[in-house]
Amino acid sequence: MTDGAPRLVSRMRVDALLRQVAAQGGFGAVLARGDDEAGAIAVVTRVDHQETLLAPVLGANGYELAAMASGDQVPGWIERARRRDPDLWVIELDIPQAAQLVAQMLMSG
Repeated sequence: MTDGAPRLVSRMRVDALLRQVAAQGGFGAVLARGDDEAGAIAVVTRVDHQETLLAPVLGANGYELAAMASGDQVPGWIERARRRDPDLWVIELDIPQAAQLVAQMLMSG
């Protein structure tokens, strides 16, 4: 973060995102719990019965969400990523426009 403001810890971000999804009538679940304070957060979304895994990647303008795996590749990606980074959170969201909601909630502040 560039403005020096404190960053929300990972657990609070996950909890807030799951509450927001529930408030909008969607479903959210924690598939893998990471570090409460500093764990990265990956999100599995479902659109038309197709799973896509989104994770933050460092781009030219800071972190942005990118599709890392889809369909049958999602479980393998999660397994490999959690082996490299056991602090990684993985949550699943079943709600329309999940990617936009995730970008708003996880990539800001």
